[in-house]
Amino acid sequence: MTTLKQRLAAGERLLGGLLRLPSETLVEMAGVAGLDFVVLDCEHGPADLVPLQQHVVAAQAHGLGVLVRVGAAEPALVLRVLDLGADGVIVPHVDTPEQARAVVAAAHYPPLGERGFATYSRAGRFGARGVAEHLERSAETTLVVPMIETPEACAAAPEILAVPGVDAVLVGPADLSVAMGLTTGAADPRVREAMAQVVAAAGRAAKPMVSIVGSVEQAGTAPPGAVIYNLAHVLLHTLRDLASAR
Repeated sequence: MTTLKQRLAAGERLLGGLLRLPSETLVEMAGVAGLDFVVLDCEHGPADLVPLQQHVVAAQAHGLGVLVRVGAAEPALVLRVLDLGADGVIVPHVDTPEQARAVVAAAHYPPLGERGFATYSRAGRFGARGVAEHLERSAETTLVVPMIETPEACAAAPEILAVPGVDAVLVGPADLSVAMGLTTGAADPRVREAMAQVVAAAGRAAKPMVSIVGSVEQAGTAPPGAVIYNLAHVLLHTLRDLASAR
C-alpha cells in the first residue's frame, strides 16, 4: 500500500481537511467526499489522546491519511500521536534548522531520530509487528512537516528544508502576518512575498509545500504539494451563505 508520505514525495496533489476535536462525523464525511487525508489540530484545539485515537481510527476506516498538528516543542505529544497510528506530524513555530532537527528527532527512530521505541502501540499493531518490520514501516510512513511562521523562519527556509527527515514545509500565513506586525493575513503583498520566498526555496530543494486554504479557488493556485482546507473557514462561509437566503 502506498503511504501518504510516498504519494507526497512522488508529486501527487493531495487534498485534506483541517479540523479540531471532537469531529468524528466530519472525519467520516471527509472520507466519503474523497479527500486524501485529515489534519487533527491539537495546537489550536483539544489534545486529549483518547478522542484523538478515536478520530485516527475513524479516518483510517475510511482510507484517509492522518496528520496531527501538535504544539510547538512538544516531543512527548509527537511520540504519542505517532504511537496512536498517525501518519505524521505538523509542528508549528519552527524558526531554525536546529529546531527542525529536534522535530525530526522526536518523530523518527534511531539512527535518524531518538523517538522512544515500542511495538505494542497501535502503530505497531499491538505487538504483532516485529522490531525490523516496525522500524521499516515507521520510516516509510512518518511525515514531518515543520511550520514556518516568522520572517526569520522564511529566511532560514533553505536550511530548514535541507534537514534530513523534513518532508515538506507549511507556511502559517496568520502567524506570519502577525509576526510581521500586520493584520491583513495572506492577502497582504508583504506576506505573499515572504511566502513566495519559502515556495522558491522548496522548489530549489525539490521538496513539496503544504498549504492551508479556504476555498477551491485558493487550492487551484497553491504551490505543488498538499492542500489543507480549513474546514472551520469553509463551514462558516457556507453557513453564512445559507443564513443570507432570507
